[in-house]
Amino acid sequence: MMTVNEFLKEWNHPSGKLLVHTSGSTGAPKPMWVERRRMEESARITCDFLGLKAGDTALLCLPMDYIAGKMMVARSLVRGMRLLRVAPSGHPMRELIEKGMPEIDFAAMVPLQVYNSLRIPEEKEMLKQIRHLIIGGGAVDDHIAAELQSFPHAVWSTYGMTETLSHIALRRLNGNQASLWYTPFSSVSVSLHENGCLIIDAPKVCDGPLVTNDIAEIRDIVTSGGPVRQFRILGRKDNVVICGGVKIQIEEVEKMLKGYISVPFLITKRADEKFGEVVVMLVQSDAVNSIQSLCERILPKYWQPREYVSVREIPMTGTGKPARKEAEQLALNNSVS
Repeated sequence: MMTVNEFLKEWNHPSGKLLVHTSGSTGAPKPMWVERRRMEESARITCDFLGLKAGDTALLCLPMDYIAGKMMVARSLVRGMRLLRVAPSGHPMRELIEKGMPEIDFAAMVPLQVYNSLRIPEEKEMLKQIRHLIIGGGAVDDHIAAELQSFPHAVWSTYGMTETLSHIALRRLNGNQASLWYTPFSSVSVSLHENGCLIIDAPKVCDGPLVTNDIAEIRDIVTSGGPVRQFRILGRKDNVVICGGVKIQIEEVEKMLKGYISVPFLITKRADEKFGEVVVMLVQSDAVNSIQSLCERILPKYWQPREYVSVREIPMTGTGKPARKEAEQLALNNSVS
């Protein structure tokens, strides 16, 4: 695992370029070189939007192997914030409590860290004191969002990727401004590709428009500050199951089931001679029959899994996202056909 000192050596290298890796949520992580000046621009945009200033305390609780951790250090360097480091773990608040509960002005976490912190009263109270909390690296569950609604300070869900050097848009999760729609930063414009995927044009952080794999919906609204274009994500293009001609978005199936199934699970797919593709459910439990009964009761007929696979552990990436390609392989290896 990369350390902050190792990152600083790269940051100060005369080449002005740093090596980063994609998250690997839809395949193997890929290396890419990025320019330090673009990371600096990304850092300024976030700091300006959130009103972060020199002397504020920024919490680093994410691994330095990925862009999210690197950008927390970059923001601290660019804005002159004091960086407080804790070991990356599922309970970052625990170490802060041991340190005497210092005040945190800015923190970035993945949904799993927030979920875990909300389960422990003392950690939840510490989480509530963070003045600017951004959550990225995966979708924020509706139940988590509901628990965050009453938090006294701003909590945001972020949208972005390694290629955009972290996030390019935010949506508020709590308070009167809570929304399902992401608002891009003022230097970013978005549109839709003919296949329904989001196109990002963020000239300050990446070269040329970027066509994503995220199926999106766009709307234009008028605010007190003028017209604003917003978007919301429906799912990934890769995560569409076409079963007998019916398009099924994997994330929508998972979202419908989350309130009913308490054990870890993942929806995936495999090729099928008759239907083209079929829905497969991986479940971290031996109680497959009862889970199948739940799915048959809750889901529309064409959304119901054709197969249920009991696994020891749901495959996840190093950043806590579902490892979709690995899940497809598990479905193929355990096929009953």
